[in-house]
Amino acid sequence: MTKPVIAISGPQKGSRGPRWCVATVVKWLGATPLQLRPEDTIDKDSYDAIVITGGHDIDPVLYAAEPEVEPKYDKQRDEFESDLIDHAVANDLPMLTICRGAQLLNIRCGGDLFQDLSTKRKRTSKRRSIFPFKTLCTQPDSRVAKIMGCTDCKINTLHNQAINNLGDGLVIVGRDQDDIVQAIEAPDATFRIGVQWHPEFLIYMRRQRALFAALIAAAKQRNGSRQVT
Repeated sequence: MTKPVIAISGPQKGSRGPRWCVATVVKWLGATPLQLRPEDTIDKDSYDAIVITGGHDIDPVLYAAEPEVEPKYDKQRDEFESDLIDHAVANDLPMLTICRGAQLLNIRCGGDLFQDLSTKRKRTSKRRSIFPFKTLCTQPDSRVAKIMGCTDCKINTLHNQAINNLGDGLVIVGRDQDDIVQAIEAPDATFRIGVQWHPEFLIYMRRQRALFAALIAAAKQRNGSRQVT
């Protein structure tokens, strides 16, 4: 059986660090990374799973809201990744969505966002960092908790927006100590998880690598099934 191919989405320019980190852990765990950008010609049958990475805020027009903060949007990327997510959902393609990616998954399922978290932080610092200074509290019976092997573990935070109303088919399975949504999943999907933190910056931690390992395991099953048929 050939190695599963894991697509990694991102903007046309920039975001090299996160995408490099995702590609590194994907190769480390025995799969083949495939970088996707908005201006690429995409064959959606060429990969077995997908990671939607983080980045700029999502244009609130996508969830019928007025801007509440100084805009810094990437409409080209919004459209590109919306299409990738819709395809993954429609075809039950294994998918891990990170930060902005988790937010966009929620929007594509009919949910919306808090545009500014500055007033939501009551118990923890508003400081953003790639280091694991925040605490994730997960539902013990959730897929995320079982994959990571913990119900309370350390995560980082780089986001200034977060999930508000939840999209269809998704459940909230993790929050931080300010009750901000940090993890969502789709129970009826083969593998569809959204995390608000950045596990690609924490791949030196076994629990964080486990998220990518679980995605790759789901991709291997899909890859094997495609080769048999």
